Amino acid sequence: MALVVAGILAFISYVAVGSILLPPDADFEVTIFTTLFPGIGYLFMIGVANVFYFLGPLSERIVRPLDPDRYRRACFRLGLWFSVLLPFSIPALLAVLALFHPSYWRHSA
Repeated sequence: MALVVAGILAFISYVAVGSILLPPDADFEVTIFTTLFPGIGYLFMIGVANVFYFLGPLSERIVRPLDPDRYRRACFRLGLWFSVLLPFSIPALLAVLALFHPSYWRHSA
């Protein structure tokens, strides 16, 4: 559930960053396609996240930790926070481009 909420909040952040930080003449618009395409991609990435989820037990067999319960909790927390924060990399990248490379958005005539 946390991943679904993170995906929705990341998309809202993407729209907010694009609407607020980009210049008015930038080629940024929110349409059905720009909403559905990332949504389908996000569903695909949730499937990939589940594949990585199953790597936890495999890593435990390879690492053979002295305290398995502590290792499991640490791996779960790291994986959860990485999965929750990963969708926010797109709005963060857009914000960095908008703030530090404004010439990227200027159209050449």
